[in-house]
Amino acid sequence: MTLDVPEWAADATTAVPYPLVFATVSGAHLYGFASVDSDLDLRASHVLPAHEVVGLRTGPETVERSGDRDGVELDIVSHDLRKFAKLLNSRNGYVLEQLLSPLVVVTSELHAALKDLAPRMITSGHAHHYLGFAHGQQRLYHNTGRIKPALYTLRVLLTGIHLMRTGEVVCDLGVLGARIAYVPELIAAKREAENGPMPARAAAYLAADIPALRAELEQARDESALPGYADPAAVDELHDLIVRTRLGQTSVATGSSPSAVA
Repeated sequence: MTLDVPEWAADATTAVPYPLVFATVSGAHLYGFASVDSDLDLRASHVLPAHEVVGLRTGPETVERSGDRDGVELDIVSHDLRKFAKLLNSRNGYVLEQLLSPLVVVTSELHAALKDLAPRMITSGHAHHYLGFAHGQQRLYHNTGRIKPALYTLRVLLTGIHLMRTGEVVCDLGVLGARIAYVPELIAAKREAENGPMPARAAAYLAADIPALRAELEQARDESALPGYADPAAVDELHDLIVRTRLGQTSVATGSSPSAVA
């Protein structure tokens, strides 16, 4: 387990009443600035049994569970494999980050197969996701003046820039933000208080840096060597993987026997 992820994270995934393809940690823990009172965000994919897919009574494409454990707010969201695959094929950076998160709580052979396909699903069009997400977080920062949405804005833009230039998904702002002198100070302040205010001396720098990073992401998108769309052969393989899984030919994990966080 990492220092910030509770030891009981794996056990918490049993709240999803279906076999899990994977469960990983997202949110502030993944982004490198979890505070002492941060929520624990678990993101997962599950497999509905065939009779809940092809019959009259279908199972939930998305399962959501929330609660409190040991004083930590817990949020679990899991998509059925088919829905998750459709999102993955829609240039959705959020599910891509979930799939490739290094903070693994539950894994399986199917999880490994999806991760193997992921590089061929990455496109220059993922920049649209990061630009849109950053816009929403920037607006929230302007409305509240708090550190949390400011860090989210920086993280999203820097992740998008790195993805466009390298094809690699990196979410840790502590790594991505090494080029920005005040980022360590903001991360330290956020770790002390989840909803703390922005230090005045950093606010002026941020006002100039956010538009500059947005322009940098747009330029990185325009100059990216990434394809505009996912590899059609990879999409075909993704389709076949779903079919084989639904027919019981590919192994998935169970919520009762998850692996430890890597």
